Amino acid sequence: MHPILRRLTGSDRRSIGDADQVAQVIASDADLFGIVFEGMVSGEPVLRMRAADAVEKATRQNPGLLLPYKQRLLDEVAAVEQQEVRWHVAQMVPRLPLNGAERNRAVAILEDFLRNESKIVQVNAMQALADLLGDDEALRQRVILILEQVTEAGGPAVKARGRKLLGKLGKEQNA
Repeated sequence: MHPILRRLTGSDRRSIGDADQVAQVIASDADLFGIVFEGMVSGEPVLRMRAADAVEKATRQNPGLLLPYKQRLLDEVAAVEQQEVRWHVAQMVPRLPLNGAERNRAVAILEDFLRNESKIVQVNAMQALADLLGDDEALRQRVILILEQVTEAGGPAVKARGRKLLGKLGKEQNA
């Protein structure tokens, strides 16, 4: 195992370990970024979680790092069912330049994430859907409908985020 990945291993999923420090290192090193990206599909849940955290934080600073991994993020990493990976995937998806087909794929992934039992995954997926809109009016209407449905049916955190997002989209929701 590469030393950068060893820094992300452990036994406690309640701790992020060295994820913040690793994120700082990989934000400016594409080779190490690629190694940590691979950690998101590891067989070890703690490593997957911490790798996803580090990759997401690094791409806040340098979203271009995701470009070579766009298809793997949308296909392979998004298929990981672990909630901590999913909530970070939802945060990263809007950082990708997406063509029409890729945007539709991303929306489908995020819609699936809305069915996750984790409220953090749901709220991050809602935010990502709103962030993906751009100037696509058809997608805007679709996302508003999705957000209205999720907001109506969701728990307190989901309702609060939904009202906020719908308000920003110019569509008030009474929930």
